[in-house]
Amino acid sequence: MERIEDDAQPDAGRMVFHAVDRTRWADVERLFEGRGGPKSCWCMVWRATPAEARDTSGRARKAALHGRVEGGVPIGILGYVDGEPLAWCSVAPRDTYRRLDGAEAKEEDGERVWSIACFFIHRALRGQGAMNRLLAAAVEHARDQRATVVEAYPVDADSPSYRFMGFVPSFEAAGFREVGRAGTRRHVMRLALR
Repeated sequence: MERIEDDAQPDAGRMVFHAVDRTRWADVERLFEGRGGPKSCWCMVWRATPAEARDTSGRARKAALHGRVEGGVPIGILGYVDGEPLAWCSVAPRDTYRRLDGAEAKEEDGERVWSIACFFIHRALRGQGAMNRLLAAAVEHARDQRATVVEAYPVDADSPSYRFMGFVPSFEAAGFREVGRAGTRRHVMRLALR
């Protein structure tokens, strides 16, 4: 990733969003491997199969995520400013993740649940409302893919962990309602798209 100069701060208001597919894999690499990027987890913590979970190296996780992209499995969206990938949201069908809500989640008849499991925003965009724009884009992406419900697992602002999953007030402002808890920190929140 190019170094962003202090006097040339990107504007989150100009962010555009694209679903990750094979043509955007190089942009995923660029964002994740950039300074401060999630290159150790590769957003595989909630996706790993038991076999994949045995090797938690960045190299193995990257290969596992790349394999999903090559196989056409939805993994999320990227946010770009001036062609530079600067934001990420893991949004995909809930069944492509392991148990995010801490229970055996069953879909009601006719439900197509997509889950939002992770966010990463380059530090140059922080404090500009990028999170709210990224969340709105993730919901729209799920809607475009015929999801009927979007589920998320944010935490309170003072949580010492799971902060990458977002904060409750952002989801409340976007219309999500709490439907339960996953463990002691994560709130299970849902937004019906019908």
